[in-house]
Amino acid sequence: MEVKIISTECIKPSSPTPHHLRNHKLSFFDQYAPHQQIPLVLFYSLNKEENLTPSDINHIVSERLQLLKQSVSETLSRFYIFAGKIKDHCAVDCNDEGIYFAEARVDSLLNDLLSHPDIHLMSKFLPYDGLWRPNAGNHVAGVQVTTFACGGIAVGIFVSHMIADGVAFSWFLKSWAARARKNNEAEVYPKFDASSVFPYENECPREKLLTPVLTSHLKFGKFITRRFVFDASAIAKLKAEATRSSVQNPTRVEVVTALFAKCFMAALKQKPDSDKPFLLTHAVNLRRKAIPQFSEYMGNFVRLSYVVFKDPDEELHDLVRQLKEGIAKVNRDFVSNLQGDEGLLNLIEAVKYEREVCDAAVDKISFSSWFNFGIYDLDFGWGKPDWAGMIGLNDSATFHNVVMLMDTRKGDGIEAWVYLLEEEMAKLLLDKELLAFATVDPNPLK
Repeated sequence: MEVKIISTECIKPSSPTPHHLRNHKLSFFDQYAPHQQIPLVLFYSLNKEENLTPSDINHIVSERLQLLKQSVSETLSRFYIFAGKIKDHCAVDCNDEGIYFAEARVDSLLNDLLSHPDIHLMSKFLPYDGLWRPNAGNHVAGVQVTTFACGGIAVGIFVSHMIADGVAFSWFLKSWAARARKNNEAEVYPKFDASSVFPYENECPREKLLTPVLTSHLKFGKFITRRFVFDASAIAKLKAEATRSSVQNPTRVEVVTALFAKCFMAALKQKPDSDKPFLLTHAVNLRRKAIPQFSEYMGNFVRLSYVVFKDPDEELHDLVRQLKEGIAKVNRDFVSNLQGDEGLLNLIEAVKYEREVCDAAVDKISFSSWFNFGIYDLDFGWGKPDWAGMIGLNDSATFHNVVMLMDTRKGDGIEAWVYLLEEEMAKLLLDKELLAFATVDPNPLK
């Protein structure tokens, strides 16, 4: 599939950013966020009526492109940091140069792609890869709109993890879609003073804040990506299995995460030092844990929970119980200790402990959930997306074991994007217990 770039430009905010907001300081959580981008691709079919001529389709597509440009310009007036550029590892220059915006075209049909999705093609629908590097002078966000021969559209977006986590990213997308529909009530009014909540001190070396998850258990080799999809009936069975013990009200995230942990540990039995504990981390949104809550705060308000599994033969309900206990440790007291004058010192001490836990583990896997982000409600005026996806790896890289959990289109299932070394993925694809609940790389339209 050849994707041709037709044009590129920078879309400026519809109104200028006030001078006193031009220099955006990063919080200490922003400081040690992964130096990578958060990608997302949304696919929309034309939903065309009968007897549309090619000229009609071109006209509709042209109108939609113009609407996307106008509405993102208006949205950037509120989310002005998305129109800036990286200044250094401490700040963003909100200079109103604009968000990078590319138009592209592909000669094939959208339905052909969605009927037999090759997730390793996803990067073709995202802005130029060179912009992803978190270097000074680079854009913090970019958009690529790709039109298909049938009139379908792929909207690919990336944002630097330095300025937003998944929750904050979703607020920008919701506001953009709401602005396109002229629904002001659905827009988010963001707050950009995270650095006042978690202030950063320049004299503190950044390496002290680097979470050990980013520096330990890094692997080099051929990483590949596969989608494991759990429908509502499979999740109901997993929940029933989890409640066999004293576990109360397990969530779909908890039971699917525990199942993956169980299958990973089964594969690790063949490794040297397999008697060492297995480490699982799960991202936790701190906004909901604080009293009062950090509502509408942009930036990174995410902390990892650490769960150490010592017995590879434990049952699913035991793993769910331990997972719940680990996540529960990231509570309001935990968040409170990270604020104020002592917050940074407390974080450094927490990182020291986490590094010890990581060093003692035989292996680890990191989970992050995008549930309830409203991805499948992103309607720019022509309907909700047919499918939403991330990016697929299929080459040699230095990476971690990662699982990203997303909603399915119906909202009652789970689509897990799993990133593993080729040899480890091969073992996972043979795990009968996992395959009893999950379908691998299914047609997203079904």
